[in-house]
Amino acid sequence: MEVADFAIRIGCAVAAGLLIGFEREYKNKHAGLKTNMLVALGAAVFALISLRFFGDDYVDITRVLSQIVIGIGFIGGGTIIQYGKNIKGLTTAATIWCSAGAGCLAAFGMFWELLIITATVVLINLVFGIIDSKIGRGTSNEGD
Repeated sequence: MEVADFAIRIGCAVAAGLLIGFEREYKNKHAGLKTNMLVALGAAVFALISLRFFGDDYVDITRVLSQIVIGIGFIGGGTIIQYGKNIKGLTTAATIWCSAGAGCLAAFGMFWELLIITATVVLINLVFGIIDSKIGRGTSNEGD
């Protein structure tokens, strides 16, 4: 892979993480800009490393993707906190997971899909955050 192509792909991953993280930062959540940008970047880098071996004998590049999912699950699990009956961090954990997915899309050069997933994640978090607060779930057991 050419350096320019590498730079474009990681740049797109970072941009997606920035847009997703901006919404989290705006809502004053702990996993904001830096976290989502770094998660998307890290996922993209690992996926790009696996692409380097595409076509080699006895190589399955999809195994790296499965390990990204597992690793991000671990990070996301760390954002979920239980306070008595209340649970916080579920939306943030899911958002981090989506940032990793966005990074993988960028790495594979799936730029239209990356744009769609980034916009969808931001819209879901914005629109349903408003809906949750209107129906009284802003302080419920499934908070951010």
